[in-house]
Amino acid sequence: MTDIGKVGTFMLGTRRVKRMGYGAMQLAGPGVFGPPKDRQAALSVLREAVASGVDHIDTSDFYGPHVTNQIIREALHPYPDDLVIVTKIGAKRGAGGSWNPAFSAEELTSAVHDNLRNLGLDALDVVNLRVMFDVHGPAEGSIEAPLTALAELQRQGLVRHIGLSNVTPKQLAQGRGIAEIVCVQNQYNLAHRHDDALIDDLAAAGIAYVPFFPLGGFTPLQSTALSDVAKALDATPMQVALAWLLQRAPNILLIPGTSSTGHLRENLAAVELQLPADALSMLDRIAAGAATV
Repeated sequence: MTDIGKVGTFMLGTRRVKRMGYGAMQLAGPGVFGPPKDRQAALSVLREAVASGVDHIDTSDFYGPHVTNQIIREALHPYPDDLVIVTKIGAKRGAGGSWNPAFSAEELTSAVHDNLRNLGLDALDVVNLRVMFDVHGPAEGSIEAPLTALAELQRQGLVRHIGLSNVTPKQLAQGRGIAEIVCVQNQYNLAHRHDDALIDDLAAAGIAYVPFFPLGGFTPLQSTALSDVAKALDATPMQVALAWLLQRAPNILLIPGTSSTGHLRENLAAVELQLPADALSMLDRIAAGAATV
């Protein structure tokens, strides 16, 4: 079995977790909406992830909505003592599957209680505030009101730690003046490296960075450089992309998602890859635009 602990650990709040985790978004139906095509397969993926040593699962009650958290509870409850479940609030789904802001104190409070109920927990380990000024990426705007509401839920004991998602450096600075921020979850991968400086700043501050869409998300990474490196290392392109993230910075925690046990094993095996300097140089060309992406 792959030793996912070989790439080390990092602090997530007061909990130390392995740097290779699991993202549960793909356990819902198409478009992260509705039930999965194969519920038993979804349960199996979660159980194998934990059996393989994964101790960090990322989820949200707006995946489905409610579906993913209910599957996590069915598969894993009562949870292992070392399992950290991270969720996010700040959005809601429309009747047709649209992603809409849900930023009021009432909506955030309701979302925390939905997560608690569907996960079967008395308190949430980490809750990320998902900023929704722009659904597709970070956009400036004050997060004082929603983050203050989330900090109040923390004071009530419903939330242990707070993170931020889809944020700018300016919003992070504002957020750190309101509450202790233990992680940032933004889009980042080989081809989408806008957060390079932010990752380094967070590493210096001891704050975890959790890239979503580490493999490109709804548009999977495709690059001649990536394919060439993978072939040379006898690995898959996706394994190389994950290995690159693990080598990028010590505070990066990975949460690649899948609904397939085969793909899960492939993702976890990325911890075995050590990318040599020439491979890293080739991969850096992807972000620079020198490769076909």
